[in-house]
Amino acid sequence: MAGTLNKVMLIGNLGDDVKMHYFEGGGCVGRFPIATSETYVSKQTNERITNTEWHNIVVRNKGAEICEKYLSKGDKVYIEGRLKTRKWTDDKGNDRYSTEIQCNDFTFLSTKKESGTNTNAPSAAVDQKPTTSSQVSTEPISEDNDDLPF
Repeated sequence: MAGTLNKVMLIGNLGDDVKMHYFEGGGCVGRFPIATSETYVSKQTNERITNTEWHNIVVRNKGAEICEKYLSKGDKVYIEGRLKTRKWTDDKGNDRYSTEIQCNDFTFLSTKKESGTNTNAPSAAVDQKPTTSSQVSTEPISEDNDDLPF
């Protein structure tokens, strides 16, 4: 294969409100964590186990402003983007690394404002770059089907 691919698609819940940083040139960056969870039943103890993974999301410019306005802690969101690892030196002189998802597309799946009013308002979607339209299913994937060929 000649090319490479760096693509991330996540559906999760915000762990905190969007934190904004504005620049002199008029640009801005929004950062927020989202949590994704995996639940399964342990075959040894027969108890339900949930593993939660945290992801740092970075959204830029108009997309960041929209996220700040409409998203808050606990909201469910679909994020699409790419992985980016940053390196910096801490106060003690040690090299530190942080892996983030540079978001280029997102869809609000539920917001507190929406769930508080119990209306079926359409979710907001913003493309930060032109992409093909795709639908995201929020139906849970059945894990009971062991007849899959892969």
